[in-house]
Amino acid sequence: MSKTFTTADVAAHNSPSDLFIIVDEDVYDLTKFQDDHPGGKKILTRVAGKDASKQFWKYHNAGILKKYKAKLQVGSLDTKKSEAPPPPPPAPAPAAAPVATSAPIAKADKSQFEPLEEFGDMIPYADPSWYQTYHSPYHNETHVALRAEIRAFVEEKIEPFVTEWDEAKEVPEAIYKEMGTRGYLAGLMGSDNFPTEYTNNRVASVAPEQWDLFHELIVTDELSRAASGGFVWNVIGGFGIGCPPIMHFGSEALKKRILPGILNGDKRVCLAITEPDAGSDVASLGCEAKLSEDGKHYIVNGEKKWITNGIWSDYFTVAVRTGKPGMNGLSVLLIEREAGGVTTRRMDCQGVWSSGTTYITFEDVKVPVENLIGKENQGFKVIMTNFNHERIGIIIQCIRFSRVCYSECVSYAHKRRTFGVPLIKHPVIRLKLAHMARQIEASYAWLENLIFQCQRMDQTEAMLKLGGAIASLKAQSTVTFEYCAREASQIFGGLSYSRGGQGGKIERLYRDVRAYAIPGGSEEIMLDLSIRQALKVHEILGMKL
Repeated sequence: MSKTFTTADVAAHNSPSDLFIIVDEDVYDLTKFQDDHPGGKKILTRVAGKDASKQFWKYHNAGILKKYKAKLQVGSLDTKKSEAPPPPPPAPAPAAAPVATSAPIAKADKSQFEPLEEFGDMIPYADPSWYQTYHSPYHNETHVALRAEIRAFVEEKIEPFVTEWDEAKEVPEAIYKEMGTRGYLAGLMGSDNFPTEYTNNRVASVAPEQWDLFHELIVTDELSRAASGGFVWNVIGGFGIGCPPIMHFGSEALKKRILPGILNGDKRVCLAITEPDAGSDVASLGCEAKLSEDGKHYIVNGEKKWITNGIWSDYFTVAVRTGKPGMNGLSVLLIEREAGGVTTRRMDCQGVWSSGTTYITFEDVKVPVENLIGKENQGFKVIMTNFNHERIGIIIQCIRFSRVCYSECVSYAHKRRTFGVPLIKHPVIRLKLAHMARQIEASYAWLENLIFQCQRMDQTEAMLKLGGAIASLKAQSTVTFEYCAREASQIFGGLSYSRGGQGGKIERLYRDVRAYAIPGGSEEIMLDLSIRQALKVHEILGMKL
């Protein structure tokens, strides 16, 4: 049981050899922490035995408390109200079809879309509206249970350490392994068919038969609350775009051999499409694969650039040229590092530091013909289908990063005072917040609609009908992210220019903006594609001009 102190009790611990402080009515013993304090001992000595809440929040964010609380807290003040124990997680819903895939609801039946319980800190627009007691046609109790599970995982295992992982440019392998053990990797395939045949791991709060695309959205969205593109790309970036082609287009023999190790978090995979001279123009790829004389292997030569997770990967899902120039000469191969001839080196980039951005060279790599994903010279379909899933992942991350920028600003604006009043009292600050919120909510509403359409359509229909809209929303979400990061930086001022501290999340996210605006298709190409494809599809659907 936590010990209770009076302010007089704490005041007695006021020397370097016996140093207590108070932060938000909690008491911390910093006697042995002084040498580790980044600001030095003197700063702590000045507040020894005192309430240091104001000074703490001036320089630190909530992640610091989460990181050190268990280690340094010795009790609380007698004036602090005891917190009610958290409610037990709701039991999983029966294994019936989720609300999102049920039949249309009659107008008179409003009961099916009753609001779900509130969740989070209830800052308006800081979370999706269905977290805040608004009605939703897409979510049910399994989604409620999953968001609580993921958020607890992020707050305990990730958020307190993500800054140091970013600086180290690497996330501990144990975290990736835990993603597999918890079943999260298996749920990120862009499908509502949880792959139970390739892994025994299960998501604790959702039965496999209940899994849908909105559960996948929640996993990515909640992981993104850590406010690090590098972290998210480390644990689901390469995997989330490199594994689905194997799952959806690989032979059964290949899947049985490769997928268990990947889904369990023991092996890593990445997607290798972009080349030094070919990015969004996929049809111009030049990495070459020629059949050996005996017809048993492809011999691969070429280079790939800006490949997420490549330096750690055991497997590479690679776009190669097996035929004539253009889109009809492309194939997709699974290349295994242990085959030899694969060289990877880390690239230093502006943002997403812990994602393992890689330059890859393939030199006479022998790839068994059984590692062909899809059909020879028909890899363009595999690539284009996979782009929808990749772009939706980028959209989810951008919208959540935008929310983080917004919510950090709301919190900061309520405690930072300028010209005698809190920042939130200045109309210009409220205007910035309003512009952030309107773009975030518009983008998220479109995202939910597209996820719903993806869930209802088969793969081919979704690729044709939704490719343009997903491309457009990809551009919309990255523009929103850039706007929110820029305005958040203005609100935080100099605090967002230095790494760490109160503005640390904003500084890190601002560095990550370009990593979202360019990969997966640059904004300009996405917007042009969106109109070209929409016109083409709707001409087939009977467009009248």
